[in-house]
Order: sequence, then C-alpha cells, then structure tokens
Amino acid sequence: MLRSMYSGISGMKNFQTKLDVIGNNIANVNTYGFKKGRVTFKDAISQSISGASAPSGGLGGKNPIQVGLGSTLGSIDIVDTESSMQTTGRPLDLAIDGDGYFTVKNGNQTYYTRAGNFYLDKDGNLVNSDGYFVQKNGGGNITIPSSTYSSFDINSSGVVTGVDASGNAVNLGTISIVKFNNPAGLTRVGGNLLKDNQNSGAPQDGVANSGGRGSVNAGYLEMSNVDLSEEFTEMIVAQRGFQANTRIITTSDEILQELVNLKH
Repeated sequence: MLRSMYSGISGMKNFQTKLDVIGNNIANVNTYGFKKGRVTFKDAISQSISGASAPSGGLGGKNPIQVGLGSTLGSIDIVDTESSMQTTGRPLDLAIDGDGYFTVKNGNQTYYTRAGNFYLDKDGNLVNSDGYFVQKNGGGNITIPSSTYSSFDINSSGVVTGVDASGNAVNLGTISIVKFNNPAGLTRVGGNLLKDNQNSGAPQDGVANSGGRGSVNAGYLEMSNVDLSEEFTEMIVAQRGFQANTRIITTSDEILQELVNLKH
C-alpha cells in the first residue's frame, strides 16, 4: 500500500510538469519562431519479488515477478518542426523556409533564433528587437546606412543588396544561416534565443539554399508551431492523469485506515 502511495505521488509530480510545459506552449502560441515543448515519461525502478528461472526438472521456466514503483520524467523535448509563415510585407521580416537558424550577437555572446523580425538601428545595423546584431556569413554585422543607400533588397539566398543614389547595386553581405547536428538539443535562453551546447553540436555556418539549409523569405515571419487543439487535448489527458493518481493515494489511505481500525 505504501508502494502504491509513492507511485501515485510520482505520477502527480510528472503530470504537474506536463501541465507546466503545456502552459508554456499555450502562452507562446503567437510567439514568432517558437518551437513547442513535449514531455515524455518513463517507468521508475521495479522491485523484484522473485527472479526468472530456466526450464529444469521437467518443469518449464518462470518469468520474474516484479512490482513497479511509479514513473519518472523521461525528457522535455523541443519539437523543432517547421511552422507556417505569416505574410507581413515588411522587408526586414525574414522567415527561413527549411532548416537553419539566424545568428545574432550581443558583445561576445552568440545566439541563434528562428524569429526574423529584424530592424535597423540609427547606424544602419541590422538588429533584432533586443538590439543584438544580425551576423553575416563569415562573421561581422550587416550594415545598411540610409545615408548611403536609398533602398535595399534581401533575396532568397540571404544576400543583402543596397542601391545607392546612382542606382548601382552593392552587395552588403550574406545573412548567416547556421545548422546543427542536433537542433532539438539547443538550450532555450529566453527572448526567442537559443544557445548551442555539448549535445547540440557546433554551429555550422553557411548561407541559405546550400548544404540543406532553407531559403530566406523577406516579408514573412515564421509562426509558432503550437497547435491549440493538440495542447488542449493534452491538457485534458494530463488533468485526468493527475486525478487518477490522486485516487491511488486516497484509496491507499482508506485501506490503511481500515488496518488501523482493526485494533478497535
């Protein structure tokens, strides 16, 4: 009975974590470039009452007899599937159609993102909403000074072209698109930003439309890949799972109460 109570407690803790992840997904349903999270469970250690035995003495073999001791958290994954794009018509809104991440820098800190809502600061540097500099292939900031160029264009390969007062087209650099061997292993750091780590692999710098990287689409933004219908369904499952585990605890408690009452 005590085993069943602790199994119920472990199940309640896991479903609480699942609800936390679902809540975060729903909160970011309108966050550009957001990738939803997913919780998986695994069974905890099992207590062996008797081991397995091989056939012998004219008798067949016997399977082991074990009692499970609940569940534990298996993983919290980033589901990095591509989402649909929203048309904005704004030339500095960029979406990657396919694999890859934009690179932005804040001092010596390098981050990666799928959110392509970029802006120009007073010096003409291409930045994100926090003022982090968007990087070009090979490193360095992308600068489009309005005093020099009357207009600019970003093509599907991420090439930034400025047009000067004489109508001449000038290549201002190519936006860096990086890939990772394990993009689902990246670390979230908030602000639509990700960091590489030991299991994500090193960033592989490159340009759009090469090496399996997707194309850059100006005038679009990638939407969140959160599906509300799926999240609400998972919320119902988590709620019922939590309730079922509370019933295990209350039922075990009632049986313990009956044992206590045997004394009277």
